[in-house]
Amino acid sequence: MRFHYHAVSALLFAGAALLLTAQQPPSTSGVSGANGVGQAASSEARQVPPAAQSPLTTPSLTVDRDPVRSPDGEPPAPPAVLKLGEGYVLHTDVDEVDLNCTVLEGKEPVPDLIKEDFEVLEDGVPQTFISFLHTDLPVSIALVVDNSGSMSTKRRSVNKSTLDLIQASNPQDEAFVVNFSDEAFIDQDFTSDVNKLREGLSHIEARGGTALYDAVAASADHLASDAKHSKQVIVLITDGDDNASTISQNQAIRRVQQLSGPVIYSIGLLFGDEDMSRSEVKEARKALEMLSTETGGMAFFPKNIEEVDQIAAEVARDIRNQYVLGYHSTKPTGEPGFRRVEVTAKARHHGRLTVRTRTGYFPTAGFVRQEAFPERH
Repeated sequence: MRFHYHAVSALLFAGAALLLTAQQPPSTSGVSGANGVGQAASSEARQVPPAAQSPLTTPSLTVDRDPVRSPDGEPPAPPAVLKLGEGYVLHTDVDEVDLNCTVLEGKEPVPDLIKEDFEVLEDGVPQTFISFLHTDLPVSIALVVDNSGSMSTKRRSVNKSTLDLIQASNPQDEAFVVNFSDEAFIDQDFTSDVNKLREGLSHIEARGGTALYDAVAASADHLASDAKHSKQVIVLITDGDDNASTISQNQAIRRVQQLSGPVIYSIGLLFGDEDMSRSEVKEARKALEMLSTETGGMAFFPKNIEEVDQIAAEVARDIRNQYVLGYHSTKPTGEPGFRRVEVTAKARHHGRLTVRTRTGYFPTAGFVRQEAFPERH
């Protein structure tokens, strides 16, 4: 039955191709029709190097306890994939730039602004909005939780607060669970089922080091590859500084920015750890603040484990009260390099307003795919 279906389909496609060929006049210049430039671009786009034509193997990320990997498979209807060195770089021109913005007056969210209250500068140049939203959009969330040895006494409370965050979020949200120590593992893939997320968080081994940057980059890749919502968030919970990653902090941030990626909310449990010196605590705090600030999120540092629940509620509220601003850049799409973004807001009936969003983006969603994390033995 299956063979007969494919045979008929093949004959139909072949016939259609012959018919189209017969209808098109031969071209003497390589570009035909009135829209010659566009057709030339299409022709060039189809000339994918042979190295990129062989299909890439998509790793399974749905099996419990599989390591988190960078997505090696191509998304539906992908643009050209060019092989550079040992990795692959996926290039997609950015059309609309979307910014998730939190607006605060003091410490309180501001819910009543209109499009005209905002200004966006890209590399110092004012931009014109093409879209404006202030609604509770569904979100794809990565719950990235430290599973290293020092977390053993904190995980039970952390798990409860994390689930409280999910339950306080939009019912249409989806989330997946990554537990990491010196390796990162997906213990529950995307779901809206709180019970499944609870089970994923229950994989507590509390051992090994802290490969925080690896976990963040791989989680951002998984969001880019498999999330069904364009609005994306990483909730990162850890009690220490990175000491086991294969990439640096700057590389992790760049990965997220290249993906026009998720907002990172960091919760640093940097209290009561006698094994960390004052300078190590300072470095850990600085690292989490950098990850969050560059992506438009916030870093929280509770004084005790009891405060985590309150912070989780604040994160859920922040996610659900954002403005989404969209614009087309005044720069050519193909112009390379990082583009710094600044958003400000003013309204007569409000005092000084603070806008929090990502600091910028790359005009192409290109990233070198990292090798998969090793299998657990």
